[in-house]
Amino acid sequence: MIQTKITEMFGIKYPIICGAMMWLCKPELCAAISNAGGLGNLTAANYETEDAFRQAIDEVRRLTDKPFMVSVTILPSVRITPDHYKMYLRVTAEEKIAGIEISGAPVDRACGMEYVEMLKKAGVRMFHKVGSVRHALHAEEVGYDGIYAAGIEEGGHPLNDDVTTMVLTPRIVESVSIPVVTVGGIADGRTMAAALMLGAEGVMMATRFMATKECRVHDNIKQELIRRQEHETTLICKSIHLQARALRNKNVNDILAIEKRGGTFEEILPHIMGKRISDAWETGDVDLAPMMVGQSIGLIHDTPTCRELLEGMAREAEERISLIKSRID
Repeated sequence: MIQTKITEMFGIKYPIICGAMMWLCKPELCAAISNAGGLGNLTAANYETEDAFRQAIDEVRRLTDKPFMVSVTILPSVRITPDHYKMYLRVTAEEKIAGIEISGAPVDRACGMEYVEMLKKAGVRMFHKVGSVRHALHAEEVGYDGIYAAGIEEGGHPLNDDVTTMVLTPRIVESVSIPVVTVGGIADGRTMAAALMLGAEGVMMATRFMATKECRVHDNIKQELIRRQEHETTLICKSIHLQARALRNKNVNDILAIEKRGGTFEEILPHIMGKRISDAWETGDVDLAPMMVGQSIGLIHDTPTCRELLEGMAREAEERISLIKSRID
């Protein structure tokens, strides 16, 4: 059994964490991952009111007695306001959730140092998802408990420093004293073993969890992830300073065309609206919206249960590590 600072910190079986996914990281998937021995994720922005957010937390706790994370992404949004971010942080503290993943702006700058202190007083373990050493150093200085080192391979919004996981993980590990979790390009036991070899205490992945039986996304989407390869994602929205990695499809090609001719934010916005993405997940229309997935799609070949996925990853990681050790002996 692989034991790390992450398994010890949260009392979980495997050092595998689910990352934020809009419209998908809801109670059923969150609980399934935690029940399987990992750390599930409840994405706060799925909920627009405090009551709905608390109800979702209650539902996760009805489905599992294991720890889980809440994720809060602090980026420009049409639907989610600064007051929403503060509400998510306050409720997470009041509910004493095991951990919180912060992406985008750090809590101290976006909401105030009092929210950092509130979360720490409540015993919530704080992790910041970053793409650079300088941001990791800031998080450690402020008082975060760990770092998600997110390489350019990841889906969603990688930092425009464009540093790969292979370089970013060891750079951050050698620069901070708090635990580091590798993000980007992780989908199986081989990549998990590689991250641990680079000094990470765990891995975080999201794209891989989309192609599991418990993820409530249309089967057309799951099959599309299996069919596509690692070279079929691209970076969009660079021109509006909201860089994102998404699967190439009609919608993404339309966005790239707008950017190429110098189009405005207002022209791009209708193509990236949350409602559009939600509709795509539900209807299975693979061309309707930007599907924010990482290059790890090249490593996805099936749709196991979360338990099958985590058990298989841990077994394969242990086998790979043992193989390397045998070559040294």
